[in-house]
Amino acid sequence: MTNKINTERTVQDDVVIVKNAPKKNSPQILPPSFASDRYMYFTERDLNKILTNLDALRSSVFPLVNPDNEIESRKQQNFPSVCLIGLGRCGSNIALDVASLVYNARNFYLNEFNNEEKQTREQEYRPMRWIKRSLNLSDTQAVKPVFLIEPLVMLGDLDKDIEGRIRFSHKGEKSGFLHDYTKMKIMDLSEVHAGGAGNAPILGQYLAKIILNKDTQRFANADWKHIHSYLIDSCGIKANQSRLYFYIFSAGGGTGSGMASEFGLAQQYAYMSKTFDTRTMGEDEENRGHSFVFEPIFTSGICILPNISDHGVEMSEALHINAGRLLCKYLAEEWDFSYNFDNEDSSESSVMHRIRPWNAMMLISNDIMRYAEETDDGGIQHIDVNAMEKYANQYISQQIFNILTAQAVTTDYDENYFRRAGIDIGETIRLDANDLFMSLAGPVAVAYAESVIPGDSSNAEKLKLFEKTGTGLNIDDLFFRSIDLPHFNKVTQAIEGISLLPIESGRYRETLASYVKNGYNAAELKDLHFFKNCSSVVSIVSLPKDYKLSYMDLNRLKSHLNALFPNTTLKRYALVIGASANISLTTLIVKSPCLSDDFLTLIVAFIKRCFAKDNYRFDEQLDQAMLEFIRAEHFDEEALDKMLHEFENPAKILDTNWYAIKPMYEKKYRELIHNKDKFVSINDIRLSRDSVKKAIKYLREIYRHKISKTKVISLNPQTNKKAVAE
Repeated sequence: MTNKINTERTVQDDVVIVKNAPKKNSPQILPPSFASDRYMYFTERDLNKILTNLDALRSSVFPLVNPDNEIESRKQQNFPSVCLIGLGRCGSNIALDVASLVYNARNFYLNEFNNEEKQTREQEYRPMRWIKRSLNLSDTQAVKPVFLIEPLVMLGDLDKDIEGRIRFSHKGEKSGFLHDYTKMKIMDLSEVHAGGAGNAPILGQYLAKIILNKDTQRFANADWKHIHSYLIDSCGIKANQSRLYFYIFSAGGGTGSGMASEFGLAQQYAYMSKTFDTRTMGEDEENRGHSFVFEPIFTSGICILPNISDHGVEMSEALHINAGRLLCKYLAEEWDFSYNFDNEDSSESSVMHRIRPWNAMMLISNDIMRYAEETDDGGIQHIDVNAMEKYANQYISQQIFNILTAQAVTTDYDENYFRRAGIDIGETIRLDANDLFMSLAGPVAVAYAESVIPGDSSNAEKLKLFEKTGTGLNIDDLFFRSIDLPHFNKVTQAIEGISLLPIESGRYRETLASYVKNGYNAAELKDLHFFKNCSSVVSIVSLPKDYKLSYMDLNRLKSHLNALFPNTTLKRYALVIGASANISLTTLIVKSPCLSDDFLTLIVAFIKRCFAKDNYRFDEQLDQAMLEFIRAEHFDEEALDKMLHEFENPAKILDTNWYAIKPMYEKKYRELIHNKDKFVSINDIRLSRDSVKKAIKYLREIYRHKISKTKVISLNPQTNKKAVAE
């Protein structure tokens, strides 16, 4: 009897640590081939259950309009190639904004198309019909933005009232959005915890660990197992067509910054475990063709950083410490994954212990609106918090839009979209998940700007491919505005500029002024670590469907990128046509943003407050030592040991009795997850001094990044040295 119980538990509740081998006549149960004492995430291994859960989610995302139509009911819809996961209040609000914008854009486009179709039908029997068709005449149409990619949107919060908050928000009450946008799902996790994480990321992380370690069959909310199978169990397999996942969250809070990396790690762990599972799986008629086929996925955190300083108003220190903890944790994980090969080992257990939550983490400062107001000579004291958040959300939405359109596949669009929009798909240069996977890693910043079409849109045909555009698009100005301090473009209504400042705003403004004054000469600007130590850039150019970017403009843009980023190993370009009414430029700056002033300030704030011994918490010794640790030829780890305790002290951020809070949350863990072998103490998820060392090693690696220029190597004798030099 005891053996039977243990076997059932192995299948249902404990699939990562396997006690008993499955029976030979159960080919669908696939236990992992290794055990781990670090990650114990629940992962469904029964393929039939996974497919059933995916079908349930698919039927709610794509409800049948006409169930009696046999052809429609037999056709299986693909999941969108992109999923947005908004976590915490800030993250869920932004993801909700994106879903609302997509929904409104689609409604606008389809309503307009229906009106045009109706007008066409009314004119069908008129004499003009024949003339127009014979002479290939058509009504002139104004250039319109056409964005019909509808991502799957998952909203999650530890607040039990998340559904009510969304339903009674402005977006929820208008135009039937919540009812009609079936691709948006709310992750109701209130049965695990209903009251938030109390602005403490370690509590948010611990609660996320409970959620992700618990058997999905034992959740009261039936929808959770469907969402879990989509996000975690099936990522990368043929039955789940989503390949890009964006986690949106605020680094300064407790819920978002605590949950996001834990959710990301669970997804990466499930994905990586599938890539190491080389055994052939038996298939039956139901799941034929849906087995674990290896497909690359790309995941990114979109991290909103708190204000560092705000016109004499002292920001809450807790926000800085929370953000610093997230950044420190991420860099340590990224170091292990990408660079830590001192004891190189390609075994499964070694690789599985070196995963990181996302392929890349995009950094967006919450100071965006403050800089925008400063450059517009506005009184920042008169701008309310909601307005600042609204504009920061708009900036983030713009970046998500551009990345989505740059990688979108034709199945993401309406079947007749390209025919209706008159877009030649052959002219686009897209980035697929593998391009992003190879090009973007570690911390990433965004540079963005957009311009209206030069001149009258009716003259678009005159702007040919090789034509000089002296009176047209100013590509120099477009590039400059993308790297400028954040500002509001009154013409396009877009927020432009760089998402994270390389250095303090006053110094950066002076350096930019010198850049423009010297005719866009990047000699001074390129020496900033933010640009000099950048390992790769990805540039996305979005054009209206009737506009051709001149060859000279494209070359000029590449010259600017080469001058500003002298040490990039990789440059990738995407050309998106028809997704916008304006010309826009997005540049993703990889890895070097971790050397920016804001990034270093936040990490040091966390280390001083939660790790430092005695007076090192209050004076500037640790600040200076951190800079020396990064710059010095050799990393003096012993000096760091003298300054820091071995583990972070969460009480420094909670400002209460940590030892009283700890057993409360651990009791919750024991009550919700009955298997004693899966118990994790909250002490076990504290960051260690070793994590700080790894983060510093990552910073040291990026600080020393450089490339050697390609030189011509010839077997022929160099008879003319001057000619060779030239």
